[in-house]
Amino acid sequence: MNSTNKENDLRTKDINLLFVCLGNICRSPAAEGIMKKMIEDEGLSDRISVDSAGTSNWNEGNTPDERMRVHGKKRGYDFCSVARTFRSSDFDKFDYIIVMDNNNYMNVKKLAKSDEDVSKIHRMTDFSKKFADHDHVPDPYYGGDDGFNLVMNLLEDANKGLLEEIKKKLK
Repeated sequence: MNSTNKENDLRTKDINLLFVCLGNICRSPAAEGIMKKMIEDEGLSDRISVDSAGTSNWNEGNTPDERMRVHGKKRGYDFCSVARTFRSSDFDKFDYIIVMDNNNYMNVKKLAKSDEDVSKIHRMTDFSKKFADHDHVPDPYYGGDDGFNLVMNLLEDANKGLLEEIKKKLK
């Protein structure tokens, strides 16, 4: 979907979600892909839009990390987004800005223009059920399969909790 189509999509949805990590090639595109499948499975694609971004511009234009795509595919997900950088204008477009860790939280918060903007920022793990003992989603980039599997487990769990909250608002 090109940027014009994404902008139009945001205007027509009831709820717009943005997942944010550092580079937008591991955690946030995985969260985006997992949530898109959950939304599709619930028949809510016409009501909820999902996107992802990174707080750095290192990977702008790149697809998700190959290892993350492999782990997603094993679980039936398609991680096919293109990395982009978080912008202060995202506060105007998104209802929920979901960050993966405290560094992401602080970097996004620095770009907030108002208390209303800050109120849109949430930590991914705030929505965890099974993994409530985790206070962040760790970056798996420099690790092995165990790290990617943990991230997938954390994101699946937290996305379920987030979708439950959103569904209450859609009624």
